[in-house]
Amino acid sequence: MSAIHPDLSGRVAVVTGASRGIGKALALRLAAEGAAVVVAAKSEHSSDRLPGSIHETAEAIRSSGGRALAVPTDVRDEEAIRRMIDRTIEEFGRLDILVNNAGAIWIQPILHTPPKRFDLVMGVNVRAAYLACYYALPHMVKQKWGHVLNMCPRLSTGPSPGKVAYMISKLGMAYVALGVAAEHAADNIAGNTLWPRTIIESQASINWGMASRDQWRTPEILCDASMAIFAQEPRTSSGRQWIDEEALSELAGITDFDGYWCEGKPPAHPIYIDKW
Repeated sequence: MSAIHPDLSGRVAVVTGASRGIGKALALRLAAEGAAVVVAAKSEHSSDRLPGSIHETAEAIRSSGGRALAVPTDVRDEEAIRRMIDRTIEEFGRLDILVNNAGAIWIQPILHTPPKRFDLVMGVNVRAAYLACYYALPHMVKQKWGHVLNMCPRLSTGPSPGKVAYMISKLGMAYVALGVAAEHAADNIAGNTLWPRTIIESQASINWGMASRDQWRTPEILCDASMAIFAQEPRTSSGRQWIDEEALSELAGITDFDGYWCEGKPPAHPIYIDKW
């Protein structure tokens, strides 16, 4: 056992947005470290534009000897989130780790962001994270152990031109995590955020044409950083707004990140997004 390979046997994790990309990688990794994983996302069928589904992720976990439950979940729907948490408890009897990973991305200026699109990013990002916490926290309080990890940037007062609506929704997720940390310190429940320093290879980075693959790191850096966070006793490591490199350095002693680049080596001029 090490900081990036914690023993999560007996733990139960919920990962939203786990049908593809970073969410799928996290679900597989949590299962590999021993956790039972609830795969929660909207996609039940794979398509060319959005390859992957909750059932494919769950089957990949089971085929490797892990335990998984696929729950169709439109995170904009409060009843769907409540039902997903209820299914988790019915199936596994507890809930230890909640990863609010589901996200809607929209990188456009205000005048190119109609109200309907604003409502979408708010609903999928901050509102969904809030609702998932609302329904998951009572179970964590009962057992006096829990990790809530929201995948979002750290709070900032910068203007974020060209992505104002998106950043409102993502920074709201940070505030939710910090609120969890402050309100539940006595319950041994951690609330933290995690964000990559670089663009991560995912369906979002592909569909949005975010630079080129030589500028991307693999999802494995976020998986390792997440495991380093979950390896901590919740009360001892909470209220932090982590960048992946910082979490790995401080919690796991990892300072060489070259192996995480998709092309196997760092680009000459890397693009950093940690100050979005």
